[in-house]
Amino acid sequence: MAARQKREERPLPPPLPPAERTVGQLVGEAIRAYGAHFWQGLVLGIPVVVANALAWRQSADDRGLVLLPVTALLISVSYVLAVGRVNGVSALSRQGALAYVVAVLVFLPVPLLAAIFILPGLVWLSLFGLAVPAVLVERLGVRAALARGLALARVDFVHVLGGLATLALVVIISQFSLYFVLREYADNTRMIAAALAALVVSPVVFLGSALLYVDQTARLVSREERREE
Repeated sequence: MAARQKREERPLPPPLPPAERTVGQLVGEAIRAYGAHFWQGLVLGIPVVVANALAWRQSADDRGLVLLPVTALLISVSYVLAVGRVNGVSALSRQGALAYVVAVLVFLPVPLLAAIFILPGLVWLSLFGLAVPAVLVERLGVRAALARGLALARVDFVHVLGGLATLALVVIISQFSLYFVLREYADNTRMIAAALAALVVSPVVFLGSALLYVDQTARLVSREERREE
């Protein structure tokens, strides 16, 4: 019994640095960052709730294509704010506005690509999504940021793609689980339950995506240092 208690009290090993961080630790760090500033992180889910509400309202009219630019406009807000929060940079600036424009351009074709099959959408985001933090954090122009984003993605493309896929999977499963709990055990309609689930869970995706920029930047620096040795 004493040996078992000693094992349970043993501290967890420290997390790996960003240059060596695994996909699992990426998700864990995103959740930790969310929990450390829960109410601020919760704001990131509001644009997702609005986008979902518009999609539910328009589906009956069969005007889904009209929602693509609106969805890109809304989702981009959450991503830019998450990038600024993770990297300690203000998104309410001229660079933040430019980063928002780049984010809209990046997110615009994603629903179409995901409608074909979800993998093309994830590949697109893996290749071009890192251009957004390149604009906000490194204060680059659009063309330079796109080139920088591609360079960062190529450093460890498997980590970027695997990270986005894992984040999406974790959030989808968590959101559906929370949705069914709220629907069964609370006096909510299905739409309200789905909105609450999206509000609470979706910020993990944006925070994790922002952390991918930190990981890839550290990996690039580490690779360049090894070349110089």
